[in-house]
Amino acid sequence: MMTRNKKENQQLKMEFVMLEQLVKADHDLRKIDKHIDLSFVYDLVAPFYDHVQGRPSIDPVVLFKMSLIQALDDIKSEEKLVDAIHHNMAYRWFLGYGLTEQIPDHSTISHNRAVRFKDSTIYEEIFNEIVLQAIAANLIKGKIVYTDSTHVRANASNSKYENITEERVITEDESLLMLINDKRAKHGQKPLLSKAPKVEEHSRKVSKTDPDSGFMHRDRKPVGFYHLVHATVDSKHNILLGAHVTPGNVHDATVYIDHLENLFSNLPLTPKYVGADAGYFNLNVLEELAQKVLTPVIGPRKYAGKKGKKSKYWFDYHPEEDAYYCFEGHVLRYKTTTRQGYAEYHSDSEICNSCPKKDKCLYESEATGEIKTTQQRIIRRHVKEHYADDVRAFMKTQKGKNLYQRRKETIERAFADMKELMGLRYAHYRGSHSVKAQVLITGAAYNVKKIARALDKRENKGV
Repeated sequence: MMTRNKKENQQLKMEFVMLEQLVKADHDLRKIDKHIDLSFVYDLVAPFYDHVQGRPSIDPVVLFKMSLIQALDDIKSEEKLVDAIHHNMAYRWFLGYGLTEQIPDHSTISHNRAVRFKDSTIYEEIFNEIVLQAIAANLIKGKIVYTDSTHVRANASNSKYENITEERVITEDESLLMLINDKRAKHGQKPLLSKAPKVEEHSRKVSKTDPDSGFMHRDRKPVGFYHLVHATVDSKHNILLGAHVTPGNVHDATVYIDHLENLFSNLPLTPKYVGADAGYFNLNVLEELAQKVLTPVIGPRKYAGKKGKKSKYWFDYHPEEDAYYCFEGHVLRYKTTTRQGYAEYHSDSEICNSCPKKDKCLYESEATGEIKTTQQRIIRRHVKEHYADDVRAFMKTQKGKNLYQRRKETIERAFADMKELMGLRYAHYRGSHSVKAQVLITGAAYNVKKIARALDKRENKGV
């Protein structure tokens, strides 16, 4: 039997209802309101308000909660956020607003981000306070952490840019030169003299709409103006420990160590294992991690050798002799160390020419229009290669494999949630400060949701 709903009568009917009744008992905002204490926001923002004169302000916790709602439900702008709060009963309940109360204007949130909190660290401080609450609730262990970066499309046109040329002063790495000369001295060779700094010209594309973004051009990545989000998560509950933003043309490895140092200077955590993908397998990075007594869980770069030829990893290095041995048991002896930091080890050409497996070892070279087979095998080993050897050895163990396997279940899943569910795929604003604010608020929203759900689950189990 078909019935019709008489809207004209139903909508004019007066009902006595409490807003509390209109929000589902298992709603995420209920869990966040119950388990996350946001009262710390008052103390953090107090220096930004005049306590003597001026009109009464909107509650800063309410404004921050509005930003959390925007990130949690991927609302594209503050204007749409205010409109959504106006109609959504759960949002009104979470903010403490009644059915007929007027919602704060969207310009208030924009003003805070662009004016009041510009050039401040307020967003980092709020983010860190939420992480500290997770630590206090024993949701973060801090022993194993994973780091990666993800690109965020800049709020800029790829066709509106200018090419600028800059001069860069290139100075020699004195610490590397010292290691090179130590190596040369052990073999009775003359030390290399330090080179004077040189100036090089560097050209790059700069966006006219968002100069703080960077033109990204990487393998298997989109081309255009992007920001990079560098972030680290804890392995226990996949809670985000920290995040910072750089232009899209910055390499991950160049900011990795600074990111970790900043992270753990603000948090009472002492990690033992640090995980990352092969993009972070850099000798300088591995050296810094070793000096900090951190065990890298980093996938080694795959060596793209010539097809049908044995790579240098088929040769055994003997540090006590400072020599390599090939898979036939013949020695490759030290020859010299280059200014780039590579020690060269040469085989005996007479032995190589009579070797039955020389086709798998010796390379062809093209000279004077003819292709000729080289007479000996040369292996180059960096003076810092022992750091990479230690990581490769650990990654071959079952523990190393298990820890690396968890990387895609932690940091990659966190990025997937924030990009697919919370709108972090695109920058809503322009300028590094505003993009950083978006990233940290999105990260805070991701964390409060994780923390609230974990504590609610723990409470229901009676733990």
